[in-house]
Amino acid sequence: MTDATSDHRSVDLEKVGEHRYKAVNARGGVLTLGHGDDPDFTPVELLLAALAGCGAIDIDFITGKRAPFETFAARAEGDKVRDEGGNHLVGLTVTYDVTFPAGEGGDAARGVLESAIQRSQDRLCTVGRTITLGDDVRYRTGTLE
Repeated sequence: MTDATSDHRSVDLEKVGEHRYKAVNARGGVLTLGHGDDPDFTPVELLLAALAGCGAIDIDFITGKRAPFETFAARAEGDKVRDEGGNHLVGLTVTYDVTFPAGEGGDAARGVLESAIQRSQDRLCTVGRTITLGDDVRYRTGTLE
């Protein structure tokens, strides 16, 4: 379903080695991915990074209006299972461990942290919302333009 707020996104992927690929975004950003026998991120790890990163950016925009993070760390995790639904992740959890500086700005940032996390979860984080709401993924062959 698309509407006036839709904004198409794409990433191109090309093979760079045995079971290794290079993803390139429209801005020229590059990352490699593999299947887990090398240091490259696996597709599942990229999904977890995207989930944590999407929320981190949301939280940073909201709390950053009050004070910058003094420290920031996050972990996204889940369990890969194989069941009647095929391979998928369950128990997805993102944990943020952040601190803000002492003072009025830091107090204000701490005061909105939980609501910022909730807003990211409930509305803002495109990655998390896509996982939560779900949509069919269509795989096909064709010519890329």
